[in-house]
Formats: sequence, structure tokens, C-alpha cells
Amino acid sequence: MKLQMLPSSIDENGAASQRQHLLSLVIDDCVSIDAGSLAMACSAVQREGVRDIILTHTHLDHIAGLPIFIDDLFGSLIKPLRIHATPEMIEILERDIFNWSIYPRFSELNNQSGPVVEYRSFERGSTFSIKHLTFQSIAVNHRVSASGYIVSDRTTAVAVTGDTGETEDFWAACNATENLKAVLVECAFPDEMAKLAEVSNHLTPASLRRELEKLKKRDCPLYVINIKPMYREQVIKELADAPVDGLHILNIGRVYEF
Repeated sequence: MKLQMLPSSIDENGAASQRQHLLSLVIDDCVSIDAGSLAMACSAVQREGVRDIILTHTHLDHIAGLPIFIDDLFGSLIKPLRIHATPEMIEILERDIFNWSIYPRFSELNNQSGPVVEYRSFERGSTFSIKHLTFQSIAVNHRVSASGYIVSDRTTAVAVTGDTGETEDFWAACNATENLKAVLVECAFPDEMAKLAEVSNHLTPASLRRELEKLKKRDCPLYVINIKPMYREQVIKELADAPVDGLHILNIGRVYEF
């Protein structure tokens, strides 16, 4: 399984930086978990291949690039772009984003081949397949309807928390998954902002360490994602000050193979 977290910011030289404002995780160049920077940062191969987008939740940093991605593809789509989301997420998208005031309601529009967008609704806790991949949705603890996922290609599985605070079901699912090769887990804020992290349902280095005690597969590599860009260096330092075996920072733009 090939996985890449797309860039979402640039440095002073105009090159992609490691500061993560938006989340898009592209798997095997054909499926994206979230679409924060998908339109702006995907490769030509990914723009041609991604026709399924799975949402963890509807906060702007996870969907910002979705309307633009659909807009870019509008005239070239032969089949609808499929958005996989819970009913609550779909309702928010239609009410607050694709409402003709913020952006066109693509679910009402056709191109020369037919509809351009199709919603694929699922309930949290369900399992569904896209191409050669299986996605197990797991309810996580966030301010809106939110899901983590275990993604499997039948030989390899990778788990992604999305945004979450302290949670239980996600770790139980990881412990029950065979061939788990990586866990991508959020860590948004430094420890001094623990109160804000708790209110907004995010993790800090200290709470992340407590969460990882729930993971029984201690030999499974762990990758930190979703670090708030203004606190990136501080979060990384705090993680390094009390290191956890097998814990790494996921490099933005790097293609990982599991």
C-alpha cells in the first residue's frame, strides 16, 4: 500500500514545507482520505486517478480543497466523483458548502456525461470497499461527526485517526487488526495548551502517550500527523523529550510504502 500526505503550505523559497494546514492522504494514487489540499497539491497522476474521497469529518482543514477539486474535474468526469461520508457530514456539506452561496451544489449539476458528484453514505462503524481497498470506519472523539479508518488491501492494513481526542474504539479496532503495518495518529497542540486540546477534542504529546498505552501492538510503527503548524516545532520537541518507541513524524510529501 502506498500512502502520501499532500503538502498544504510553502516555505520562503516557494517550495512545499512541512507545516501542515490541511489534510489530504492519498492512497495508491486513487483514493483520498479528506481533501484539504487535494486540488492544490495532488500530482497529475493523482488528479487523473482519484475519483473516491472519504471524509473523516467536515472541518474546513479537511474539506477546503474538495469544491475546487470537483470544479477542476467538472468537464472531464465520465462518471461521478464519489464522496464517502456519514449522513451528518453530507448534510453539513450540502447546507454549508455546496449551497450556491459558498459554492455550487454539484449534486444538482450534470456535465455532458451525466452527474458529476455522487454521495456514498455510510454509518460510523460500518465497513465498505473501494476498488482494491477496504475501509473500516471507527467513531472517534471530535466536535462533529468524525471517523477514523483502518484501510486494508487484504495483505496490509494502515490505521488513521483523523482528528480525535481521547478515544477507545479506535485502539480496540487496531488491536483486533491483523497485518497492521502503521498507525497515523494526530497530535495537534503542545502540552501547555492541554485545556484547548481537551475542549476541541485534540491530543497533545502527554495525552497521546496515554492513548498509545491502549495499543497492544507495540511493534507497529506510529506516525504523528495533524500538528498545528504554529506549534509544530514545540510539539515535535515535546515528543522527543519523552520518546515513544516506534513513534515518528510523518513527512509531508514523502511517499510511504507499507
